[in-house]
Amino acid sequence: MTSIFAGKSIAVTLGGTAAERSISLESGENVARVLEQAGANVLRIDPAESGWFERLSEASFVFNLLHGPGGEDGTVQGLFELMGRPYSGSGVLGSALTMDKIRTKLLWQGAGLPTPRFVSLSAQTDWSAVIADLGTAFVKPALEGSSLGMTKVSGDAALRVAYERALAYGGNVLAEQFIAGQEYTVAILGDRALPSIHIEAPGDFYDFDAKYLSEETRFTCPSGLSQAEETDLAALALQAFRLAGCQVWGRVDLIRDHSGSWQLLEVNTVPGMTSHSLVPMAARAAGLSLLEVLTEIFHFSERARRGEG
Repeated sequence: MTSIFAGKSIAVTLGGTAAERSISLESGENVARVLEQAGANVLRIDPAESGWFERLSEASFVFNLLHGPGGEDGTVQGLFELMGRPYSGSGVLGSALTMDKIRTKLLWQGAGLPTPRFVSLSAQTDWSAVIADLGTAFVKPALEGSSLGMTKVSGDAALRVAYERALAYGGNVLAEQFIAGQEYTVAILGDRALPSIHIEAPGDFYDFDAKYLSEETRFTCPSGLSQAEETDLAALALQAFRLAGCQVWGRVDLIRDHSGSWQLLEVNTVPGMTSHSLVPMAARAAGLSLLEVLTEIFHFSERARRGEG
């Protein structure tokens, strides 16, 4: 059967200037190879190179694999919109909102969805009061992904040091209450959730090294939940994703506390698509090849750009 990409000129945006550049290059190259094997004429476009946006006019569709600020925060999506260039994934609103962890959590809290308590930090913060309120906490940059700049703290002196570290990544910083439990992630594809993944990291938490460097991190997919638990988790992930204005595909990260309750952590609107990334892993568990995933992303993106959801 001939692929829908055969003969099409497809741009793959990859790399960029964000801290996740190396992962974006790997994600984009993996997608580009699959598209080329399907017969597409692929344009690899790196925003770190001059004149990159002019090259977008040569493509009929853009697969956006830019991770982090500049690629996942609504800015490049706005450029695609202004150019009238169809593109993959969430639009400007969903991308911008979910890139900001603080505003995403405020939205979830307002809708009554479960997410760990948090405090926005500043140079004027009463560090001891935050620790007294939250106890052990994760300090995170509000506008970064891949756990970059994230530190687990349990004392006021450590909290201030962690704040300074996170502040180096730019934007606002939050301290989120530590929830003891098991980490899961749910990939979203179109109108459904793919099988959940249980993540077991070797250290204190699922940090950058555990995600991309460690050989000891374990991923279990399907995750071992009962059918009823899997159904409930999928419903929560889809609700959180849609409430934040997200579309087409993405990933919702959660933690299950020791009582069995779910807590929402964050949304990724341009998840990793390397050969060992979590969305391709969940897709394989659902019986989908990467080409089939890209085909669905293409179709759902076209629907989203037409305002059909």
